Amino acid sequence: MSRMVKCLKLDKEAEGLDRPTYPGDLGKRIYLNISKEAWTMWVSHQTMLINEYRLTPVDPKARTFLEEEMEKFLFSDDAAMPGGYVPPE
Repeated sequence: MSRMVKCLKLDKEAEGLDRPTYPGDLGKRIYLNISKEAWTMWVSHQTMLINEYRLTPVDPKARTFLEEEMEKFLFSDDAAMPGGYVPPE
């Protein structure tokens, strides 16, 4: 039986992650409060950010930026699309 969580991103009861996907306290918070569906949404958003801003995930500044955006995306309504972003058709 899968683990259920009250997903803060989707504001509904949903299937939880199978294991923590990020280290530290933020990872614990994600594991306890974010669903698989919301995490998948974040991974797509993160990919878009990496591509649009041409980020290198091994760069410490890029990692800090992505972590801040992840927290905004998953736990608030402050996440924004990059300026000038046009979604693919």
